[in-house]
Amino acid sequence: MANLTDYTVGWIGVGRMGYPMANRLLEAGCDVSIYNRTRSKAEPLAETGAKIVDTPKDLADRDIVFTMVSTSDDLINVTFGENGVLTAEAMPKLLVDCSSVSEEASAEVRARAAEFGVDMLASPVSGNGKVVKAGKLTIVTSGPRAAFEIAEPYLNQVGRGVTYVGEGELARMIKICHNVLLGVYTQCLAEILVLAEKGGVARKDTMEFINGSVMGSMFSQYKTPSLVNLDLTPTFTPILLRKDLDLGLKAGESLGVELPVTQTTRDMVQRSIDAGYTDCDFSI
Repeated sequence: MANLTDYTVGWIGVGRMGYPMANRLLEAGCDVSIYNRTRSKAEPLAETGAKIVDTPKDLADRDIVFTMVSTSDDLINVTFGENGVLTAEAMPKLLVDCSSVSEEASAEVRARAAEFGVDMLASPVSGNGKVVKAGKLTIVTSGPRAAFEIAEPYLNQVGRGVTYVGEGELARMIKICHNVLLGVYTQCLAEILVLAEKGGVARKDTMEFINGSVMGSMFSQYKTPSLVNLDLTPTFTPILLRKDLDLGLKAGESLGVELPVTQTTRDMVQRSIDAGYTDCDFSI
């Protein structure tokens, strides 16, 4: 297993998740250079030792490049688009994508990277910015085993542990299933809270009981303050949840798996978006 000082690191994307993830590597003493589409959002990380660059291509001389972007198109753009990290003469040894993107986009980038001798790991994550800062982010990874052994200490530093599930795009399927569960579970929590409140029970009391029962979870406990206080400060937006539910429904269609509860949840998310709720927390 590699040490955190063995390789130089490039990082693409410092949004709500990418910023604290990159910062955890910097705090551990890693040599990190960063690109973000809006440069000003990355510049505060220079105070903890990051070098801020102007294009993804400027990270091509890094040993390992992490990507944390919003969509499949974004991943393709920062890797093979204009000034993409894999369009320079120099090439990183390894690409590690932590985004939630489609299996098809991931496989496309993996295949094109392989043509240049660059390995790729799919390493999507579970959590939000607060979870990252607390050191409780969880990560699932798939790709070449040898590449995973190089990236493992860096992934462990970003989160609290990483599960390796095999070759190819298997991690993408796990992440899609995870975010389908996230949407369905949150929708159900919202419904029973409204039901109980209409029946005269305070949201606080309902969540206290749920959290103490077998139906409670780490997520329900974490989400209780925002559900009780109706704090809709975004941790994950309805737009992003809709994207992931669409990925799940697409996978279900291609594999012949009916997902009626997922479809209903997706319809509810769409109703929220149509009502103008796009920049608040997905629990709206």
